[in-house]
Amino acid sequence: MAGICEGRVVVVTGAGRGIGREHALEFARQGARVVVNDLGATLDGKGQSEGPAAEVAEAIRTLGGEAVINGDDVADWEGAKRLIQTALDTWGRLDVVVNNAGFVRDRMFVNCTEEEFDAVTRVHLKGHFCVGRHAGAYWRDQSKAGNKPDARIINTSSGAGLQGSVGQAVYSAAKAGIAALTLVQAAEMGRYGVTANAIAPSARTRMTEEVFKDMMAKVAGGFDAMAAENIAPLVVWLGSADAREVTGRVFEVAGGKISVADGWRTGPEVDKGARWEPAEVGKAVRGLLAKAVPPQKVYGS
Repeated sequence: MAGICEGRVVVVTGAGRGIGREHALEFARQGARVVVNDLGATLDGKGQSEGPAAEVAEAIRTLGGEAVINGDDVADWEGAKRLIQTALDTWGRLDVVVNNAGFVRDRMFVNCTEEEFDAVTRVHLKGHFCVGRHAGAYWRDQSKAGNKPDARIINTSSGAGLQGSVGQAVYSAAKAGIAALTLVQAAEMGRYGVTANAIAPSARTRMTEEVFKDMMAKVAGGFDAMAAENIAPLVVWLGSADAREVTGRVFEVAGGKISVADGWRTGPEVDKGARWEPAEVGKAVRGLLAKAVPPQKVYGS
């Protein structure tokens, strides 16, 4: 299958359903060979089944593409290592990792439990770390051996991670961590021929169907702006050779809209040139806030 990713080998985590499924299918349409990773868990991360991943792999083969399934837990250190090895054992190379796997356990902040915090940060933040870490080590070794890669890490943050979301304290914190992790990966991995970017997608999936159940927005031509398939084109392009100059960016994407998120940066400042007295600080801070750009509202506030 010819396309902008022809011949590239791609790992997509959480590829059995929703946004990840659409990533895997579009990569295949664009000529990539795809490792379809999915634990097959329920929405809250429980249970396991290879059914969703197997269905996506079969759909890719029906399209004329190549796919193999992997059911490892992305947040398990050895499981993530096996996932990367699946690509290497099957096709002898790895070009792109798309970290997408995750689940939700929404709760107001003061109602969050330790178990919920551990579970949500584990799958999102640790899952991104583990898979990216093993892929990065492979690419570093390839580069040092004289085979410099043209490789990609594409992470999945969220508007909740960029701006916060009422009722999603832990999820927001994990997704914010992913955005910061992406910036560090981009800064450290560029020397090895690896770019790192993140997306903050908005689409109707199992994780968001309650939020978007009344948002079946259509425009001329029957375009469903909330369909999960709308997210894949940006991700597939970021995984292509054409995107090798783009790194360290977070893109928000929804429907037909793509924007570049403008994250934390140093704003107005004041320097006394000496240690502040506590009673002086209030006036100084109020002066700074008067000059600063107001923050965007937290989702749901």
